[in-house]
Amino acid sequence: MTFDQLGLSEAVLSAVKESGYDTPTAIQAQAIPLILAGRDVVGASQTGTGKTAAFALPSLSKVQPLGKPQILVLEPTRELAHQVAEQFIKYGKHTGLKTALLYGGVGLGEQSKALEDGADIVVATPGRLVDHFYRATMRFGALKILVLDEVDRMLDMGFLPQVRKIVNLCPWDERQTLLFSATMPAAIQTFAQWCLKDPLSVEIAKREVASSVTHAFYPVAMDQRDELLVGLLDRTEWQSVMIFTRTRKEADQVTEMLKENGHPKVVAMHSDVSQKDRMEALQGFRDGKYDVLVATDVAARGIDISGVSHVINYRVPENAEDYVHRIGRTGRAAAEGDAFTILTADELDYAKSVEIYVNQTIPRKKLEGFDYMYTAMLDDDPIRPVRRKSSGPRKRR
Repeated sequence: MTFDQLGLSEAVLSAVKESGYDTPTAIQAQAIPLILAGRDVVGASQTGTGKTAAFALPSLSKVQPLGKPQILVLEPTRELAHQVAEQFIKYGKHTGLKTALLYGGVGLGEQSKALEDGADIVVATPGRLVDHFYRATMRFGALKILVLDEVDRMLDMGFLPQVRKIVNLCPWDERQTLLFSATMPAAIQTFAQWCLKDPLSVEIAKREVASSVTHAFYPVAMDQRDELLVGLLDRTEWQSVMIFTRTRKEADQVTEMLKENGHPKVVAMHSDVSQKDRMEALQGFRDGKYDVLVATDVAARGIDISGVSHVINYRVPENAEDYVHRIGRTGRAAAEGDAFTILTADELDYAKSVEIYVNQTIPRKKLEGFDYMYTAMLDDDPIRPVRRKSSGPRKRR
């Protein structure tokens, strides 16, 4: 199947082809015809499956420029809202439709002007959208399509009361509602029954690990974690690396440690970093200004970055599914990628959970030339290196 067979408008189809796409992903092939037919849709799909285009392309094909909000997309975070708005702009460039992006952490002025200038599409976070409603800069009377994206994450972040308020502000009779969520707990199923009319379900199987990704655990003594991370970067050929940490504080510490050890083109991205700096970090990583991005799971979820050659887990993720989300940043589109995980003795249970989840045994490896301290996890090697005195990486002062 090709995009030509899905019934998209000529303007949208032209933009898709200009972007270099010919064949839809599984969720696009399933969801686009249903959305074009006017059905409410519940989509269970992970980030990275082409989900945004699955709702953006048919939505853009169904409306004409009116100068009033006709498509509303709710996203849980500013980063996701920004990415989705970019997709609407890219695929809608031949339609004459205008897009407004609304999120918190910045002034209301430019956003209000975008609405006043006749936005047909609004991509927003819930809190900021409610702000604009109370300021009378956002009106819902012409709305035709409501997209609720990453609903499980909005539930986790406590946004569902605000989302319910927004749904109630939208027209009910003529509105088409599209709901997407990576998981479908009972609370979301109940919410979907309330706000959707006779929806059809589109479900994509649990994200599989790309066969083009090579996995490795690197066992090491607990107090050599930083030293090994520097060694992996120094002794591995790579183009761009994403390093995942568990906490914001850890992300900052790793970033500073790497800068002090010969890797100046490194930047951190987490929820304590200002919105402006996060956007600059992300764009800088895409453009090559930075070649190492240190991120937490929350900050990186949903971020679409291509061309990442290596993912390094500074610690084994506590949730095995997070491992799959993390390594999904590399090995895309059949390109080869590497996923390294630094493993210490206190994380063996997490490592086993990851192996069960991905249904494979991940090899334990040693970094050639690295000056290991003794750890029992290295005993499967008949030759145990004797550690010489080493200053290790310079610690953050």
